[in-house]
Amino acid sequence: MASPLNSHTLGRWLTGLYFVSGAASLAYEVLWARMLSVQFGVSIFGAVVTVCAFMVGLGAGSLLGTRVSRGAQHPLRYFAVLELGVGVFALLMPFIAQAVNQELSALAQDVTLTIWFAFQLVAAFLLLLVPALAMGAGFPLLLAAARDTGASLGRVYGFNALGGVVGALLPLGLLPALGWLATAQAFAVAGIVISVAAFLLVPRQVAVASTAAPILTMPPKSTLLLYAGIGAAALMLEIGWTRLFGMIMLRTEYVLAVIIAVFLLGIGSGSLLAKRLTHARWLLVLPLTASVSAVLTLWLLAPLSRAIEASHFASLSAALLVQGGVLALLTLPVTLALGAWLPLLTARCGGDSRHGAWLYGVNSLGAALGTLVAGFVLIPTIGSPATIMIAALLLLSCGFVLAQARRAWFAVAVVVISMWPVLSLPPVAALLPRALGDTHDALVYEDALSMTHVVERHDGQRILLDDLQRMDAASDPDAVVVQQNQARLPLLLHAQPHSVLFLGMGTGISASGALVYPDLTLTAVELSRGAVIAARDWFAPVNHDIVNRLRIVRDDARRFLVSDSAHYDVIVGDLFHPDLAGRSALLSVEQFTRARARLNDGGVFVQWVALNQFDAASLDIVLRSFIQAFPQAVVFVDPFRLALVGSKDHVVNAPDVLTNLARLSDAARSNATGGEGAWTWLGRYFGPIKSLVRADGDVQHEATPRIEYLLPKARYRGELDLAALLTQLLKQRPAWQRAAEELRVPADARATFEKSYAATELALAGWVATLRGKAEEGNRLLQLAYQANPQDRWVGVALVTPIWTQLEAMLQQGARVQDTFGKDARDVLAAILRIRPDHVPALKMLLKLEQLAGNRAHAEALRAQLTQLSPLDHDDNNR
Repeated sequence: MASPLNSHTLGRWLTGLYFVSGAASLAYEVLWARMLSVQFGVSIFGAVVTVCAFMVGLGAGSLLGTRVSRGAQHPLRYFAVLELGVGVFALLMPFIAQAVNQELSALAQDVTLTIWFAFQLVAAFLLLLVPALAMGAGFPLLLAAARDTGASLGRVYGFNALGGVVGALLPLGLLPALGWLATAQAFAVAGIVISVAAFLLVPRQVAVASTAAPILTMPPKSTLLLYAGIGAAALMLEIGWTRLFGMIMLRTEYVLAVIIAVFLLGIGSGSLLAKRLTHARWLLVLPLTASVSAVLTLWLLAPLSRAIEASHFASLSAALLVQGGVLALLTLPVTLALGAWLPLLTARCGGDSRHGAWLYGVNSLGAALGTLVAGFVLIPTIGSPATIMIAALLLLSCGFVLAQARRAWFAVAVVVISMWPVLSLPPVAALLPRALGDTHDALVYEDALSMTHVVERHDGQRILLDDLQRMDAASDPDAVVVQQNQARLPLLLHAQPHSVLFLGMGTGISASGALVYPDLTLTAVELSRGAVIAARDWFAPVNHDIVNRLRIVRDDARRFLVSDSAHYDVIVGDLFHPDLAGRSALLSVEQFTRARARLNDGGVFVQWVALNQFDAASLDIVLRSFIQAFPQAVVFVDPFRLALVGSKDHVVNAPDVLTNLARLSDAARSNATGGEGAWTWLGRYFGPIKSLVRADGDVQHEATPRIEYLLPKARYRGELDLAALLTQLLKQRPAWQRAAEELRVPADARATFEKSYAATELALAGWVATLRGKAEEGNRLLQLAYQANPQDRWVGVALVTPIWTQLEAMLQQGARVQDTFGKDARDVLAAILRIRPDHVPALKMLLKLEQLAGNRAHAEALRAQLTQLSPLDHDDNNR
């Protein structure tokens, strides 16, 4: 038999063991939350359910474990068994979750989104509750094993929380390298190792834990209730901070884990420092410090956002370190207080660790309630800032009652007064002054899924923001064309489309590009209610009132494709930022396969991606993932956006496009191509995806995410090089003769196709030259592109932009235009408008000149043209 360890050595071993256990537990939480984010889509549902289940399990388990540990002679053995059970469960969890998800997916076709979410919530809650109960029961058992070893409750609890910091951050390094499944299995093995280590320590601790502990009454019910309220307030703060700081910091998979780690760092440190806080006044100081500091985080939100917007970092690690450090400083007073409360209250109740287990249990149960209330009630109804304020008041009230501080209640009024100016979120212009400083908030809508803003510029143009992230959805004329093109190309590539599905609606402008087709059934899937409201109330003038002309389904795109029984001729995958938390699952093999399953025979699926958001490696991952579902997929470019085109059972071709347009009227035909003609669009063909990317290499799976971890790093390394990507695409583009064969271009149209094909190539080469600082060469290539195909809108825009920029600067400075251009300003503007009749800035300038010259009839005609092109423009000089 192994000789017993002395009490202090055993205490250190047990503390170290619980440190590692905390790391494993938080790793499970982070990984399982990410697993649920795949089930629930892009929302905080997965995080709320995971945290709630964990808190209920930890709380109930701690209360149960307190009873078990009361007479246990070998509590460490019980602890080892529980850790073993959790480790084995973690190994099996992916397979259990997959089986449960298959059963729930079968139900998805027969129930509404709300009921399906309810099923998912209950199933996930019950699934995570089992291991959480075991983890919670381990706390009092370890405290019982550590009795008389010198390892105080504050030390054990503190080191466990600090272990949680490691567990929250470590998956960030492992997920990109190993994938979700392998990372989860690695931590499951670590949990089993903890169990084995605990079993090995059992013989070494018999001498210090052989006597059953005396029966002890639980702390006063009022104390338990109040400490449960503090737990509720703590998690309300965490959920509120996750929403607010997650918006202004890097909205990537990394940031959510950083926020959790910062929260636990303060709690762990506060628990360890509590032994120095011996005076009774600290129970009064803690709630005052916590509540005031929580309110202070709201006051500092706008300055922090402005600082982050203006910051430049050499790497993602540096950005996360600095931003995480600032966040830690902001929240540290609150989290230190939260961490110190448990050991201080335990000491006031008598100092027995079992009192601490009772308090820990009810605090965790209160935290679970606070998570649900914050995520599903307060944030959707009153917003995140007000949720944080309620949490601060709850902390203050519960703390003052616990401290029996009747004379300190005047502080509540002071705190309430300090809250009033920050009751609402600061305007976007104050949060992002560089990017959007010239705007005012037109709409602010927050629910459990996201926060939606519509901001309006001084000229009336509007931008839709999702959690303060630019959605590339705006109302200015060029942006409208870009968005409508996302519908134009997919619909052109089908010979006779009767139904179209948009995965994501945003402003509704993209879907409005389909209105030209008669008898076309339109369906849009949009999870964000704020986006639907914005499209209906703020973008109707530019989306042609699309909300009342299509069927809108409020759903997650993933769930909809699983549950919907309908099939479609065309499916359009909208643009989005792939490095934002939860978004990359929409570029996975599984999502593309689901889209293929919903296509009719001959159907076309197009997924749009923005080239400026990718580096070469990440783009290759998306391309490889796409051809897993659509082996014959091809690529089109428009002009910095890639259209990944897959068909269910045939290859897209020119005859289908010509057949499609032949059934339309002349006006409808022009609108269907955006005035550019069929051959302009076919000239943007870049060949089969297989010819653009190596067959071997990583792909994006929901269980093995790649791009959301690679893209933030690439962005900070300066590897998001649009010129390099365009150059690579141009090198791999097939010769026009081969492209004509692949598209089955009729012989009598080959010359026209060749010109359009060449124009696209020349334009992209010109843009590459311009991006690399070779403006003269870029302009020469663009002029050649224009000569080859004057109908190409983007070539015309690029050609007139430098002319307009120079002319505008000269007019503002009062310089003589004739000296530079050899003609007056009116003639220069006319030349611009001959190339691009829809050039809104030139039209505005010409309108001013005609008004000054007294040419009323021409001015009125220009004003009418501007109203049609830019209906939201309310520049007083032009209206």
